[in-house]
Amino acid sequence: MAARGGRGQLHHEPADRARPGRQARLLAGEGRGRGDGRAEHRRHPVSGDGIRLLTPEGERVPHPDYPSDAGPEELRALYRDMALARRVDAEGVTLQRQGELGLWPSLLGQEAAQVGSVRALREGDRVFPSYREHAVALGRGVDPLALMRLFRGVDHGAWDPEAHDFHLYTLVIGSQTLHATGYACGMAKDGADAAVIVYFGDGATSQGDVSEAFNFAAVWDAPIVFFCQNNQWAISEPNERQTRVPLHQRAQGFGFPGVRVDGNDVLAVQVVTRAALDHARSGRGPFLIEAFTYRMGAHTTSDDPSRYRDAAEVESWRAKDPLLRLERLLRREGAADDAFFAEVAVAGEALAARVREGVRAMASPAPEEMFDHVYAEAHTGVDRERAAFAAYQAAFAEEG
Repeated sequence: MAARGGRGQLHHEPADRARPGRQARLLAGEGRGRGDGRAEHRRHPVSGDGIRLLTPEGERVPHPDYPSDAGPEELRALYRDMALARRVDAEGVTLQRQGELGLWPSLLGQEAAQVGSVRALREGDRVFPSYREHAVALGRGVDPLALMRLFRGVDHGAWDPEAHDFHLYTLVIGSQTLHATGYACGMAKDGADAAVIVYFGDGATSQGDVSEAFNFAAVWDAPIVFFCQNNQWAISEPNERQTRVPLHQRAQGFGFPGVRVDGNDVLAVQVVTRAALDHARSGRGPFLIEAFTYRMGAHTTSDDPSRYRDAAEVESWRAKDPLLRLERLLRREGAADDAFFAEVAVAGEALAARVREGVRAMASPAPEEMFDHVYAEAHTGVDRERAAFAAYQAAFAEEG
């Protein structure tokens, strides 16, 4: 599902650590890079939500640095991807409520941030997700049932990262940024014409791992895009309890560029991510994208957001719904009609039915299987633990 086509360009001055005033230039918003060309990183007025190419009313907004050439076919594909991801996500919530899953972290409201960014990737680019990137997983060809197996407790995530260029979900907050940075450094050392993108939330930026990854990536010019989905809430903690400056500005302190993009605008996300990936691949180091979006649902199905945020805030963001604004554009430009939207809805229901049936048919693993893949090879310590556990289980059978 990776998209190809025209890419926006980013312009930055080459790195020159000995040159006076470099810190001042970075704080003024100029980037860093390597090469012969010298041009300032241009800034243009943007909405508070960030760089925007599509308004909530479905009207295109031109931007001189980030033009979008998305035509009818691509617009329909973007809509389909978001709609199918939303339907899979809704099924995940329902299955958890029915006792079929132990937990489910909903992506509701963040479809544009995920679909727009994954469609900016090229073949060979690597993805390091956190645990909410269901639309990104689908975009890289991961079967949704593989995601469900993880949250049902059948396995710990068993898709093949090599087959999809999509690594396993990471539930330890922020740690994947370090994994991704190391992988990006390895790609650069191998001379690969590719980049890494790593996803994390606003709450993860409060973790030391993320700051360490920023610094390491900057020092070694790692070809990596840090993609922060700022959905406004780190579980129950709002942005103002986490930071005093917009999150994308943190990149300046580490010496690389960062921008905020309207995370509910799939066109802007796609174009900005494509440009950031080009920046990384060209040897100019890391880039930070803050996708300004909103978590419409609960943090996970174990959370009750009504206890810490008010309904008016949620409704204000509902008006910015990413699917609704793209539907308005499609209808406005005559690129889709009722038949198209009906067909997408039918496809979504068919996918949800397959997921539902597949989850209910999943066999629970035997308890002793937890020892099977602790190490790649046999390990005497694990063998002893397996034997002790088997004896413990057998004691219950004898009592019965």
